[in-house]
Amino acid sequence: MTETPHPCYARHAETLNRALTAITERGYWSAYPESPSPRVYGETAAADGKAAFEAYLGADFPLDQPGGADRVATEHSPFGVALNVRYPHAGADQLVAAASAALPAWRDAGPQARVGVCLEILDRLHKNIFELANAVQFTSGQAFVMAFQAGGAHALDRALEALAYAYAEMTRHPGTAGWEKAAGKGDPLRMSKTFHVVPRGVALVIGCNTFPTWNSYPGLFASLVTGNPVVVKPHPRAVLPLAVTVRYAREVLAEAGFDPNLVLLAPEAPGEQLASTLALHPAVRIVDFTGSTEYGDWLEANARQAAVYTEKAGLNTVVIDSTDDFAGMCRNLGFTLTLYSGQMCTTSQNILIPRDGIDTDQGHKSFDEVAGGIAAAVGKLTGDPARGVELTGAIVNDGVLERLDEVAKVGSPVLESRTVEHPSFPDAVVRTPTIVKLDAGDTATYSREWFGPISFAIATDSTAHSLEILRSTVGEQGALTAAVYATDDAVLDATEAAAIEVGVHLSANLTGGVFVNQSAAFSDFHGSGANAAANSALTDGAYVANRFRIVQSRRHV
Repeated sequence: MTETPHPCYARHAETLNRALTAITERGYWSAYPESPSPRVYGETAAADGKAAFEAYLGADFPLDQPGGADRVATEHSPFGVALNVRYPHAGADQLVAAASAALPAWRDAGPQARVGVCLEILDRLHKNIFELANAVQFTSGQAFVMAFQAGGAHALDRALEALAYAYAEMTRHPGTAGWEKAAGKGDPLRMSKTFHVVPRGVALVIGCNTFPTWNSYPGLFASLVTGNPVVVKPHPRAVLPLAVTVRYAREVLAEAGFDPNLVLLAPEAPGEQLASTLALHPAVRIVDFTGSTEYGDWLEANARQAAVYTEKAGLNTVVIDSTDDFAGMCRNLGFTLTLYSGQMCTTSQNILIPRDGIDTDQGHKSFDEVAGGIAAAVGKLTGDPARGVELTGAIVNDGVLERLDEVAKVGSPVLESRTVEHPSFPDAVVRTPTIVKLDAGDTATYSREWFGPISFAIATDSTAHSLEILRSTVGEQGALTAAVYATDDAVLDATEAAAIEVGVHLSANLTGGVFVNQSAAFSDFHGSGANAAANSALTDGAYVANRFRIVQSRRHV
């Protein structure tokens, strides 16, 4: 069956082709500018986006989908801003039935039409990026620039990356083929074969509080473009960014002639456990989740009818052996620990330092001097509240505060966490990072994740001992990132070998403007699927290929 090009595909074909090139070259490319400058987006874009965000507050969110009569409001901003947005609420069966009814026409439209419409959705979201960034900021606690970049431009890049991988996988095989086989003296056997891309079924995306768009967009768009309708279940404290996303997705789908119920919002009432109900629904065949190890493990064990993609917790680790730029190393790690108050799944927790110290360009530095240098860099970044809060943002939930209280009772503090008053939002909950000194024997403390602005400077017997700890802790608990500082290529090679062994992405000698807790779409993979921190990677072929199947039909010619 010949696929008729959809107008959306023609409109965005150049962007798709550039993305397809980018995923093979793995160099730098971005489709969506990350600077919120008026020179890039226009003089009124920021004010218009903020006004659009504020119009949602204290009101019924404008979303016409099943279940509109019942409303729920569950968000509490880390900045102390009253949100009180009321969202349409529906039960699992109602949502799944609406999504299932939308599937056949979307499936039959074919890969080219689907990718075109999905690219149009991204374009619509990009046109409303300031609205989206404000929604991310005030639900996640990210400072605005980070919300604009990670929650807006970079999230859109990750979505586009997923579309490119999915389109490449869907079009790897021809849509039709002629088959001819010699049959002795008689006429050859001739058949016409058609290969259909068939979606698995309804997909479920379970959002997180910290990065509601960045972590949700890859799965959402990978499932949608491969033909699966998507039910988006936001975190109760970060509904608005995904509600905005669903609103514009439904708008584009309807304009393109498709059932808007291909994308549905599923906010939950307090204590409802809607995510679990949806995840176990027999019609839900794909689940994407970012969050705690406990719930991710539960999904993997219990949502047996679905392909489950999880990103969970891990013990991100830094091995320090030596450096030829001590000041640069401290600045880099200080920024890493400070950014978003360490509330990133990629932030370093365990910093392994030989107890006898390290060699540097400033001479030999003792263990305490290394830990103190990193602490001083954090202190410099957070010393001025007005500047510091633009890096730290606000604390996302009470669990982080509880861990800060708990960690004060272990080890010896190198840097204590401070309460900071936000100059613009007096009710914001802001805490600076803490660094605690431990010994390598304190495994019970550092072999669990302490999500938030908490890191450990761990004294080891040697760099070889540090690598043993990396292997054992990451091998058991998983990690999304690892870093090494060393001037000896043999140490760098040994660390890379250890990282490969435990399946963690490694960065070496970062001293400038690249940080271990940041990853670039189209170039860096996020998660590997090769250790317990995540069972998949953003984004590769394996992430998208299991969201559909090839079903063939054949007829004699």
